[in-house]
Amino acid sequence: MGPVFNSQPQIISSNALSDIKFIYIFIFYGFKVSWRCFVLLIKPHKSLNSFLEWIKTLDGKVCTLREFPPQEASWARWPDLDERLKKALEKRGIQKLYSHQADAIRMIMEGKNVVLATPTASGKSLCYNVPVLDAIMKNPDSRALFMFPTKALSQDQMAGLHQLIELSGVDVKTFTYDGDTPVAARQKLRAAGHIVITNPDMLNTGILPHHTKWIKLFENLRYVVIDELHTYKGVFGSHVANLIRRLKRICSFYGSKPTFIGSSATISNPKELSELLLEEPVHVITESGAPRGPRKFVIYNPPVVNEQLGIRKSSLTETAKIAAEAVANNISTIVFTRSRVNVELLVTYLRRALISKGLDASKVEGYRGGYLPNERRAIERKLREGEITCVVSTNALELGIDIGSLELAILHGYPGSIASMWQQIGRAGRSMGLSAAIMVASSFAMDQFLASRPEYLFGASPERARINSDNLYILANHVKCSAFELPFHQGEKFGNKDISEILEYLRQKGTLHKSGEKFFWQEDSFPAESLSLRSATSENFVIIDITETAKPVVIGEVDRPSAPMLIHPEAIYFHGGKTYQVMKLDYDGMRCYVKQVEVDYYTDADMAVRFQTIDTLEQQGHWGLGEILMASRPTIYKKIKLHTHENLGYGHIHLPEEQMHTTACWLKVPTGVVWEGWDENRQSSALTGLSNLLRSTAPLFLMCARHDIIIHGLVKDPFLESPAVYIADNYPGGIGLAEGAFELKSKLLTSAREALSSCKCERGCPACIGPLGAQINAKKDTAFLLDTILAND
Repeated sequence: MGPVFNSQPQIISSNALSDIKFIYIFIFYGFKVSWRCFVLLIKPHKSLNSFLEWIKTLDGKVCTLREFPPQEASWARWPDLDERLKKALEKRGIQKLYSHQADAIRMIMEGKNVVLATPTASGKSLCYNVPVLDAIMKNPDSRALFMFPTKALSQDQMAGLHQLIELSGVDVKTFTYDGDTPVAARQKLRAAGHIVITNPDMLNTGILPHHTKWIKLFENLRYVVIDELHTYKGVFGSHVANLIRRLKRICSFYGSKPTFIGSSATISNPKELSELLLEEPVHVITESGAPRGPRKFVIYNPPVVNEQLGIRKSSLTETAKIAAEAVANNISTIVFTRSRVNVELLVTYLRRALISKGLDASKVEGYRGGYLPNERRAIERKLREGEITCVVSTNALELGIDIGSLELAILHGYPGSIASMWQQIGRAGRSMGLSAAIMVASSFAMDQFLASRPEYLFGASPERARINSDNLYILANHVKCSAFELPFHQGEKFGNKDISEILEYLRQKGTLHKSGEKFFWQEDSFPAESLSLRSATSENFVIIDITETAKPVVIGEVDRPSAPMLIHPEAIYFHGGKTYQVMKLDYDGMRCYVKQVEVDYYTDADMAVRFQTIDTLEQQGHWGLGEILMASRPTIYKKIKLHTHENLGYGHIHLPEEQMHTTACWLKVPTGVVWEGWDENRQSSALTGLSNLLRSTAPLFLMCARHDIIIHGLVKDPFLESPAVYIADNYPGGIGLAEGAFELKSKLLTSAREALSSCKCERGCPACIGPLGAQINAKKDTAFLLDTILAND
């Protein structure tokens, strides 16, 4: 090998140098005689299998190593397509269809609503692109509306559509319509767009309220595509269901009745969710005919550093160590983490590790919200073309953006739902070669529970996505938006919902005016503009950064029900990769003032909660379900150290009590529980332990975040006149989570007991019943309480 004329040591292919152990690289500087000599130990790169064997040598524990065999393709014949489209597909190398694609396309062309719930990388986009393009090629007046949850996904899907359209030679005009669309282009696409690609927020504010500018679209709307349907759950999904009611009402006004096509990740109830969203029958396809290469899945638990407190080595540094080894061995890798801050930390750690190994640090890039669109597109291109080996991302790359074929996915912690986990795992292995995924468990209770009970991840998904489209707060806001769009007739339903009382209430309030048999909008305001699709009410606190007192900047919003927990005075608030501390909370002005700080902890508030049962809807044994009035007030906040979750101290919170009408289910602790010899503190400790266990495991079944539900134990509940545990929706009116908990009550208790049994701590720890308090027998008492409840359930 000749001299190398740059300052970076060159790494030579392990195939070319399989027998070479040392090589001297001389670096000359111009005509100078002086030179420097670097000695590099050249080792052949580990294969993916060898790399997985290396994982077993680390200090932590490989809890699970699951192997998934390859799957052969199942093929089917083409349906009757326009010849131009068929030739375009052949030019892209698509000679035939997988069986599930053929089934979906056939049913869609027959006018049936179809949802595909097949695994990642199974070619779902072709299932809706083909019938949509075929319809437009056969009838140029046909129109389609595509709705994606993110702008990035919209742009990615449009690129794939454009490629197919160009190959066909047919002028099918396809546009994205979102907040970035130039004003000058909007008029053109309203009149000429065959396919309009948008997102729920733009549909809410930019399309439906201005339907008179979209007459061509609504008169001829043949197909509506809703991608990533599993993301429409909880409050967001409840809003989207009402958004679809508004869309269908406008379509009916213009004489169209579109067919709906959806795609979803693997959840246990795709049919139930899609039919709740659409209020129409849906055919669900779950069996995939796509081929799949072999895959290995590892759950790695970092080593314990304090057995008594259940504290483990930082999952962040362990993730960085594993990812650095993968990149050093040229294994194409994607790393997922749950926060923007962690993206930047992991990128920093990885680059330092590569530099220390004499490798190219530019092979690692970060990817998250907050990056400019052109930066994100460049990173996506570099991944596809192999210019970078590793990308560290939030869930921004979880959805189906094309980033090429990767070998390894590393998950820094459980991502919050099993559906998300499989989406992230599916980003690796988009070819027939071996791929792998590694989930590095954090110290959080859910991570530790799943590390000890991986069968919840590999069996039939326990997750049921839930929505409540009839939530009174959400429904009333969308009725207002719909009345702005078109007047309501007396007795007209909104979707399947009778809204006579809501219309009359809005008339009495002066929002609507009744003339004859119609209700007309009469306010000056634009209702969709003030409607957030991600909170139940429109009351949000504005977050104002006053770091530079002369230039206060609005950086975000927090919905009112979440505010006492998240933005109380002295709370630590994370936003845009930066850390802020709350300096003042102005309740009357709905403003929160924050300043940037550098701290190594986050805050977690404790709530004092009271429940008043308004109406019992259902009763089964010791369990009840009903409507409640929940009064809550944060009392203290804990300072929790980042990564180790140590309790660093606490502070008092002085805020007014908040009241919320919502739904809840409750467990009346059976009289068979003997409290003899237990003082009130000991009873409270056991109930708190049970509440913490349920708080950790319930989201696994309810497919929600921890803050979506309030779980609280009371030593003496005044309504039930006994000890009780409440599981309440943390949203005004409820979004179906309490009903879900009531349905799954036995599973919730069983999983809580499993989580307690699987934790190896002696007296209790953050991974099971919560931080150890004054009660030295807290874990034993919680186990006794749970066993007695299960015996009497």
